[in-house]
Amino acid sequence: MRDRARRFVLTAAAYGAGAARVLRTAIGAPDYERYAAHMRARHPAQRLLTRDEFVRERLEARYSRPGARCC
Repeated sequence: MRDRARRFVLTAAAYGAGAARVLRTAIGAPDYERYAAHMRARHPAQRLLTRDEFVRERLEARYSRPGARCC
């Protein structure tokens, strides 16, 4: 029974993490972990932005074109 409860908790945590990732993507929140993993895998020679630099760059890119959004 103990193993079953442990598996349930781990599965629920995995689903929760996935749901949070989908929600962040849906609302347009920047995902630093995904960016960092991509940069390490595809562009290892380039400097990795800090979390603050990444968020600032993403928000600037998102809001620098006011005519590109509906509201």
